[in-house]
Amino acid sequence: MEAILLNLDISSLRQANIPHKAIRHNRGTVLHHHKGLLKVTANLKATHLRASMASRHNSTVIHLNPLPKAIVHIPSNNHLTPQGQFPPPGQYPPQPHGQYPPPQHGQYPPQQHQQQPPYGGPSAPYGAPPLQAYGAPPAMPAPPSPGYDPSQVAHVDMSGAADALRKAMKGFGTDESTIIRVLAHMPPQEIAALKMTYNQRHKRSLESDIKSEISGYFEFAVMAILRGPLQQDVWCLNDALKGAGTKESLLDDVLIGRSNADIRAIKSAYQQTYRRSLEADVKADLSAKTERMYLMILAATRREESAPVLPQAVDADVTELHRATEAKTGTEQLTVCSILTSRSDGQIRAIAQTYEHKYRRALESVIKSEFAGHMEDALVRMVRTGADKAMRDAIALEECMSGAGTKDERLITRTVAIHWDRQHAAQVKGAYKHRFKKDLLSRIRGETSGDYERVLVAMLE
Repeated sequence: MEAILLNLDISSLRQANIPHKAIRHNRGTVLHHHKGLLKVTANLKATHLRASMASRHNSTVIHLNPLPKAIVHIPSNNHLTPQGQFPPPGQYPPQPHGQYPPPQHGQYPPQQHQQQPPYGGPSAPYGAPPLQAYGAPPAMPAPPSPGYDPSQVAHVDMSGAADALRKAMKGFGTDESTIIRVLAHMPPQEIAALKMTYNQRHKRSLESDIKSEISGYFEFAVMAILRGPLQQDVWCLNDALKGAGTKESLLDDVLIGRSNADIRAIKSAYQQTYRRSLEADVKADLSAKTERMYLMILAATRREESAPVLPQAVDADVTELHRATEAKTGTEQLTVCSILTSRSDGQIRAIAQTYEHKYRRALESVIKSEFAGHMEDALVRMVRTGADKAMRDAIALEECMSGAGTKDERLITRTVAIHWDRQHAAQVKGAYKHRFKKDLLSRIRGETSGDYERVLVAMLE
């Protein structure tokens, strides 16, 4: 016998579907069978409800206290949670298809995530702002990530770091160890202050001096740090779009899963740097449905993480995703893109969990079977971002090192992006060990060498 306390308004159960064989309360049966489910059809006044499970040896007693409106969801897999409070990443039951069980003590730490909560209503038309759920409070927009607001420069004394770097490069030879020590763990807000201080004290450009002193992948990594997170994203996007062909994996790394505030900051910085709009360059380089998918991302109309996750809206998205993919011949690709590009991470996580619960198949597997090429890669990244960013990044790093040869530039770009958030970097290391049963830093050491190896390892230590 298992008991759980839920603070709920009894009357709100009237429209809830509860998948149990029989449900009684202390005033008689008030639920009726309908297509294998039991539907509440009466206004309950009871404060005690017993749900008898299919197994005679397994039952659940739910004590209900009348409080302001809420909806109870009792999943058939017996993992009982109030609906709308979906388990956070790393805390849900083991998943099939190569996913991982919740971390145990000594494994990667639980992710610190924003409260997941209401989104609702049907998908907004393409290009339109997202619809606000009826009765839900306005979602508070997330601020830009550290390093994405150019007006926020750290007011700290960077003279010591600037002088140490100048000394490391002055005269004959270069002290690469000092360059690594000074830059590997510098917070993103301090990068601009460091470059300004270096120029003021030594009348020189730090970037120019670095380029003249070091080379190869070591230079590629150090320059990625010196650009700071915002300008590095801008540089990567230009690299992805310039010349013949498009590096879609770079577009995915920079753009997918970002907050609206970060997307707007990236577009503004791109415009200021190259005197062209990012949307115009995407249109010039891509075409058809792939182009439209990236334009949906660049519209920066995702639901905010502070927006509540409404169960009925999750169910509607799940039904629509199934209708657009497995339920028919031919895939409505833009329908899937429209849903996944406009939902918050918390909503995507709820959608993925609900989809697998309802249709007994992982959403990621559905995408892999229904899509191909660059669109498949982008949509899989969206689902993984919602499920667990740390595991997403751990898998992405391994992809750079697996197979014949190391994809060095991609490994550097992804490592630099991860290292800006020290807590996230620690989670990625733990997730990597959990997934691949090996130490991430040892893996990097085995694939790289010299100063290039040392700077990558230092960023993640």
